Amino acid sequence: MMRKSSWIIPYIKENRGLFLLVIFLGTLTFASAGALMFTSGHLISKSSLMPESIMAVYISTVGVRAFGIMRSVSRYVERLSSHSLVLRILEKMRVRLYRLLEPQALLLKSRYKTGDILGLLAGDIEHLQNFYLTTMLPAIVSLVLYAIVVISLGAFSIPFAALFVLLIGILVLVLPWVSLLYARGKNAYLKQGRNSLYQKFTDAVFGISDWKFSGREKTFITNYEKDEADMLRTENKQFHFVNWRDFFSQLVVGFMVIVMVYWSTAESRDGAFSGTMIAAFVLAIMALAEAFVPVSSAISDKSLYQDSLARLDKIEDPALPTFEEETKEIARINTENVVLKAENLSFAYDKKSSKILDGFDFTLEQGEKVAIIGRSGTGKSTFLKLVQGALLPTAGKVTMNGVEVENLRPQIPEITSMLNQKAHLFSTTVLNNIRLGNQDATDEEVYAAAKKVQLHDFIMSMPDGYHTQMSEMGERFSGGERGRIALARILLQNTPIVILDEPTVGLDPITERDLLATIFETLADKSLIWVTHHLVGAEKMDRVLFLEEGKTLMEGRHAKLMAEEPRYKRLYQLDRPIEL
Repeated sequence: MMRKSSWIIPYIKENRGLFLLVIFLGTLTFASAGALMFTSGHLISKSSLMPESIMAVYISTVGVRAFGIMRSVSRYVERLSSHSLVLRILEKMRVRLYRLLEPQALLLKSRYKTGDILGLLAGDIEHLQNFYLTTMLPAIVSLVLYAIVVISLGAFSIPFAALFVLLIGILVLVLPWVSLLYARGKNAYLKQGRNSLYQKFTDAVFGISDWKFSGREKTFITNYEKDEADMLRTENKQFHFVNWRDFFSQLVVGFMVIVMVYWSTAESRDGAFSGTMIAAFVLAIMALAEAFVPVSSAISDKSLYQDSLARLDKIEDPALPTFEEETKEIARINTENVVLKAENLSFAYDKKSSKILDGFDFTLEQGEKVAIIGRSGTGKSTFLKLVQGALLPTAGKVTMNGVEVENLRPQIPEITSMLNQKAHLFSTTVLNNIRLGNQDATDEEVYAAAKKVQLHDFIMSMPDGYHTQMSEMGERFSGGERGRIALARILLQNTPIVILDEPTVGLDPITERDLLATIFETLADKSLIWVTHHLVGAEKMDRVLFLEEGKTLMEGRHAKLMAEEPRYKRLYQLDRPIEL
């Protein structure tokens, strides 16, 4: 997984020079530490013999100073370089993540839970930061030092070097492998648990009023604390395992020291080197062991990184447009007269899923008004996303004036605008909320748009008029008023095609009637695609299309369908409580 992921290898290749520098500096830091302890041990042993001249320990003294300075400097530069490297990579990763999520803005709620998005943004990228700093780079440095130690000892004794291959191998190979096997299941459980807590907490924030009104907030808190306690127990088990593993690692290091004392003493007795070198070898191996012991902890987190990589790879859906495709202008069309066509259009989210749209054909001439009705899940919203270029067809095509939509993405906001079920109102002034439809609109143009949608008098009755601050999510406005503000935005945007995605859902019949009347009046010169469950107002459409299982079940003018389609007539009669 980690070798194949495009979230690791490309960044290593792109920054290979800095990677090699960090690895070199990390190796130099531990090598300097080992050399410092080696020369210190030799200096202490030599000094204990009370040499006749200071020159006998001069080289060791200079070595202690040189290696001490080298260790500090290399450590500082290594930390500086590694963090600079990782921050550069994280910057590019975050930009890349945004470029992947931004084109999916219309689909995020349908594809991911809010808690998953929060985990993706808050946790997964940070995990990859730790992968570089605490896993990959230290592991590579430890392997390089592993080779250096074995080769150095091999210059004195091949059998003794082979013994250290086994002992150090326990620290850098065996214990990390055991830790990985143990931690894999625990980390997966903890990661899933954290994501679940993210989701529950997000649900609780969004539904806090319902919890309060139902009187069951204590139930939520109890269940939430129970899940936290379960995770804490698992974390404690991991903590105990880590303690025992680290204890065993120290036993191995202690055994290495004892073996080194025994070997160096024997070599000194045989005349291979002076007795003053015994302490030098022992202290050096103790210093170098610091590079080998942390590898187990670093490798045990690999499953966390794999899960993060899997989630990041999952958002790269080839059926969705990329940021580059969205911003690259391939073609432009004249927006004064736009003909929209869907030809043999089919769509499925993947090969295993059934088709949401299957051979669907649709034409919208300039100025024509078409209602698309049907049950939930029949492909109405999917068709709208295909029209806007948020999805790519599995088969067939969507064109505007003969140009495929995917080649018009930068121009789509100039061609289509949407009035959806719940317009989002930002925590700023009423003026700025309406001006969102056209940032270059003057105050007078905003006032004119508000008058057309019959909001001007209401806005002027507020304390600061158009400069009144809206509360977050526009809670001070009713559903009908929110719909009119969104309609004013569309008037300022002034696109030839307007999409109405069930803008009256949740409104009472009278408010629904009034808002629809305003919509049809103000958008009389626009092409309309009206997606709805209701048939109220269908008689004002030039054409009504009934969608079922991704195909057109019936199509025609309202009067024709009333006369020839009993099912349509029955639905219309059931769904028309108030005359428009």
